[in-house]
Amino acid sequence: MGNCIICGTPVDGEICESHEEDAVFEFHGSAPSQLTPNRYYRGTVDGYADFGVFVDIGDHVTGLLHRSELDQRLESLDWEPGDDVYVQVLDVRDNGNVDLGWSIRQREREFRGKLIDTGDGERRPEEFEDNDEAADEAAAEAADDSQDDVEAGDLQTAADESAADDGTGAPSASDTVAAGSGSVATESAAASTPTTDAEPESEPSLNRTTIDTIDSQVGSVVRLEGEITGVRQTSGPTVFELRDETATVECAAFKEAGVRAYPAVEIEDVVALEGEVERHHGELQVETESLEILEDEARETVRDRLESALESEARPADVDLLADHDAVTAVEDGIGDAATAIRRAVMEARPVVVRHGATADGYVAGAAIERAVLPLIREKHTRDDAEYHYFERRPLDGRVYDMDAATNDVTSMLEALDRHGEQLPLVVLVDAGSTAESVDSYDLLSLYDAETVVIDDSRADDEIADAVSVAVAPSLDGVDVSDLTSTALAANVAAHINDDVRDDLEHLPAVSYWEDTPESYVDLATDAGYDETAVSERREAVALQAYYQSYKDKRELIIDLLFGDGEATAPRDGNLAAHVSEQFRAKLETELETARENLEIEAVDGVTVAVLDTDAFVHRYNFPTTTLLLDALHRRQRDEGPFVTLGIGDDELHVRATESVDVRELGDAIATAAPNAGVGVVGGQDGHVEFLPGERDAVRAAALEALGETLA
Repeated sequence: MGNCIICGTPVDGEICESHEEDAVFEFHGSAPSQLTPNRYYRGTVDGYADFGVFVDIGDHVTGLLHRSELDQRLESLDWEPGDDVYVQVLDVRDNGNVDLGWSIRQREREFRGKLIDTGDGERRPEEFEDNDEAADEAAAEAADDSQDDVEAGDLQTAADESAADDGTGAPSASDTVAAGSGSVATESAAASTPTTDAEPESEPSLNRTTIDTIDSQVGSVVRLEGEITGVRQTSGPTVFELRDETATVECAAFKEAGVRAYPAVEIEDVVALEGEVERHHGELQVETESLEILEDEARETVRDRLESALESEARPADVDLLADHDAVTAVEDGIGDAATAIRRAVMEARPVVVRHGATADGYVAGAAIERAVLPLIREKHTRDDAEYHYFERRPLDGRVYDMDAATNDVTSMLEALDRHGEQLPLVVLVDAGSTAESVDSYDLLSLYDAETVVIDDSRADDEIADAVSVAVAPSLDGVDVSDLTSTALAANVAAHINDDVRDDLEHLPAVSYWEDTPESYVDLATDAGYDETAVSERREAVALQAYYQSYKDKRELIIDLLFGDGEATAPRDGNLAAHVSEQFRAKLETELETARENLEIEAVDGVTVAVLDTDAFVHRYNFPTTTLLLDALHRRQRDEGPFVTLGIGDDELHVRATESVDVRELGDAIATAAPNAGVGVVGGQDGHVEFLPGERDAVRAAALEALGETLA
């Protein structure tokens, strides 16, 4: 029992707990675990690193004073290696790392007392010095005894050498010298021993670990090797996104608040990074301690490892279609290529942007891709919000990927690159973008090396095959696509992006058909637990919700409609899809009744044509859309033989027919008959005709004549 050196309170030791931080300690222990957190210690500057200062606490322990703990810039410190400094021990980790904190007191006299930390307890300096003096005297006596032994040994050696010269057979001088204390061998060894001024041995480098294993290494320092896939500057640290062959993680590096750390490191650099694994707001993050750009052989080794992993993991082992369907079977290779491109983008930490038509088929097809990609993103990224950061669905007004949409995408990706250091995205067009009108937009993206994938059931134009990275469009192979939807294609692509969600996708192709659903998809939906009513309710509900705020993805709502209602046998009370589909039918029937009453029926060369003035008899700003109304009207009104439903407004003409009509050829015929009408076709063979409002009557007459000649 003793008294506190500051307040005199009786304590078990030399200082009370409340005054520990008022004293400075000199450490004479031999292990980090003997340090006491929150105490202030005198240390010696060992050296600098990008992330802080290494300080020796005594002769056997070194700690890190991280730059974030300083009250000034690291570069402004005037400390030199060997300088005495004062620091606080913040923490001693299980792996022996010592975290140090800044001390505003940098002179011994600024503390209220001084103690020696022996590792086993505290001692007053004078007591410790007395013990040292006694120890020194004992050591001196031992040294004197040793010297006497040496002198005796030297005499014996001389005698032995004489005996050897006389041929007496005594041990040789070399044998004796090697064994004797103070001998030539001993002096040589001493001469080769590094002095205290020599550089200390560097710590052995850490073994590389992979990102997918760091969840179990929180609090440990790890070494990661991979590619920088993103850089963003926050108001505090610089955040680097690092990808290896297993996953992606964010790594924070601090220079000073709002200042770029490691400015030479850019996207696509291959690096080696060491840092401590932490949880930041619940998310895994690595606190960067060193970051080195790898060059030459080291870089190629990492690149080869990344590429090998991508090749083996991105491409599906084989293509196993959801069901037998000739039009889908014809593009098996394309389905595999599209799935590979999307999986690879996720693994490379590139955002995936899905553009799709604002129709039931477009939304369901886009949702199929989304359903497959989101779990992969969650698996490959440590950020909790990664699925919102690396995946977007952006609906289109029509089925053409026009320059307005492409300019929006390019602007967004360049802003993300400039502001957040994101990589360029993979743009996936679903139920849209397969006609020549989209080529200029793809060319714009290609100028920035942004990849594109098209998945579309339309009759595509040949130019698309060269304009995009991957095209899944069976019509390019001459396949009949009259019984195909984009969802049938997209659901198969999604099943090969992520086999774990295959069961979730099985009812989606049936949902996308308004009529004549292939039997294989009906069976698939039934086996998945969705009967005809459940399928039609989901189709109608998505069609209605696609109309409202059509420019938004409505992710959570679409998920609930397509996947969240449970089995089809569940009670209808509270069934979201059933509730929304009732609204759909009520709104559609009201508009259909008005349209039927105002149809003009004409016979042209044996072809029955039902003409609807879509400007006069359609509520342009209410549900349903003109195209959806014409689809429903045509299904309800058609009769035996060739039948055409023609919707004509002030500047647009839409056609629906029981026989195949090439709208591009129809547009050419109208342009020939009405040369002043400024006729143009949007959307290719399955699109619509646009014209000048003043030539409406001429366009109407020319269209009727051309249809009669084509279908008669």
